[in-house]
Amino acid sequence: MDSDDELRGASDSEIIYISSDGESSGGVGGYGSGEEESDCGRDDYEVREEVASMREKRYVILTEKDIHERQEEGIRRVSSVFSIPRGSACILLRQYKWNISKLSDEWFADEERVRNSVGLPANGVIRPDCQKLTCGICFDEYSPSELSSASCGHFYCHECWEGYISTSINDGAGCLALRCPEPSCTAMVLEETINRLAKDEDKVKYKQLLLHSYIEDSRKIKWCPAPDCTCAVEFLGDENYDVSCMCRFSFCWNCTEETHRPVSCETVSKWILKNSAESENVNWIIANSKPCPKCKKPIEKNQGCMHMTCRPPCNFQFCWLCLGPWSEHGSTTTGGNYACNRYESAKKQGIYDEAEAQRERAKNSLVRYTHYYERWASNQTSRQKAQADMQKFESENLAKLSDVLGIPETQLKFIPEAWSQIVECRRVLKWTYAYGYYLDDEAKSEFFVYLQGEAESGLERLHKCAEKDIHEFLPKADKTKLPSLQDFSEFRVKLAGLTSVTRTYFENLVQALEAGLEDVRGAGQSTSKRRSNDNAGANGKKPSARGRPGRNKAARTSR
Repeated sequence: MDSDDELRGASDSEIIYISSDGESSGGVGGYGSGEEESDCGRDDYEVREEVASMREKRYVILTEKDIHERQEEGIRRVSSVFSIPRGSACILLRQYKWNISKLSDEWFADEERVRNSVGLPANGVIRPDCQKLTCGICFDEYSPSELSSASCGHFYCHECWEGYISTSINDGAGCLALRCPEPSCTAMVLEETINRLAKDEDKVKYKQLLLHSYIEDSRKIKWCPAPDCTCAVEFLGDENYDVSCMCRFSFCWNCTEETHRPVSCETVSKWILKNSAESENVNWIIANSKPCPKCKKPIEKNQGCMHMTCRPPCNFQFCWLCLGPWSEHGSTTTGGNYACNRYESAKKQGIYDEAEAQRERAKNSLVRYTHYYERWASNQTSRQKAQADMQKFESENLAKLSDVLGIPETQLKFIPEAWSQIVECRRVLKWTYAYGYYLDDEAKSEFFVYLQGEAESGLERLHKCAEKDIHEFLPKADKTKLPSLQDFSEFRVKLAGLTSVTRTYFENLVQALEAGLEDVRGAGQSTSKRRSNDNAGANGKKPSARGRPGRNKAARTSR
């Protein structure tokens, strides 16, 4: 199926077109034109939609109906070309992972070998000419009409067949390769046999498993991972794996996690594993506790003196600093209850250096991880809230605002568009913290922090405008004066401008991070060359001018 283009028969309405750069000519900033103010909102939005729809198609959204139609079309074609029954064609396609090209090549090269490998007998069932037959499972005798076979001559009663099929279907997708109950027989049980002998609920399960096999056997189609979504996405090829399903859930087609640009799938996998692993718990224990010298259980000291008592049944009393028995402490000669002369003396000799260094490393690692994780989680929470606010505005406030201002809803599309941009920027900003956690280049880290800070500031300005400034124009019970169209026009220009600027900045940020901040390395190398040339000039040599372009490049990047 992966190399076969014959099965692609989706209509244009099923194809999602995604803009590669997210921008269109005209931009949102077109609201600044005073002469075209009344039509600019509608035209600008429609232009963006039209341009986005005309961009290269990167993926196709498939509903269960679309999948079923593709599946049936493939079965009909194989059945027609190979001159075999529908059930046999279905078995062949299932065994060849719905790849018509590969099946055709091998079938016409050696039909008998394909039949034998799949378990598809060439001849039909020949019933014995007798009045009674014995079921091969329950060993009761039945008339020939009360027994069935999987085209192989092994007959079983319908009750045994029903139980055998039901057990296999309940075990999962293995029922799609169900063979004759006879252990030594390789004959495949056809779909028509299952439809004739299985219970109704088992038939439904079998059809659902057969439908799912079309997606799960493909390398180009994957299910949407959103809960309760039954759509699948066929990827048509591009470096950008971000896709959006009909259910409005966006995810990375490659790893099926939520969309995570600018970080790679590998980084996402490591970050998610780290968030769910026990490594940070171990770091916390190392950084904030010490083991009891007797039972070795970790103990945290949060206040009080150095006299520690382990929990029952251990009850061992010891000094927190040197971990020695408390029976040898407590007097003024050992430092009293709040100090330990033995510890201080041993520390000067370097006895505790390794343990203290390990504890310090664990603390630093924990603090660094906590810094990035808390901000990652905070942006995720902000993104979820922005999604809820966007849905609330579209369902409740959009119509109210249209009534108050007397403006069609089509000319208010710039507001949901701003909210949509906020949601997308929150997603990007969230994953920049995972990016920063694994960034180990000092020069790049400094520049990354600057870019991230600028991104946060710009996003906060847009978020404030969309969330708070809009309330001046929404109807309120204690509000008697209606907002003027001039004020709203100014708000529209401001919000549209912020949306455009923020979109452009975040697109450039994503591209820079995906490129690995290579400009920073180039600038750093140029700086090193410039320093070398300066030293050479101090020694009486003529300096080279190679460092200057690097400096200008860094300045352009900083903007």
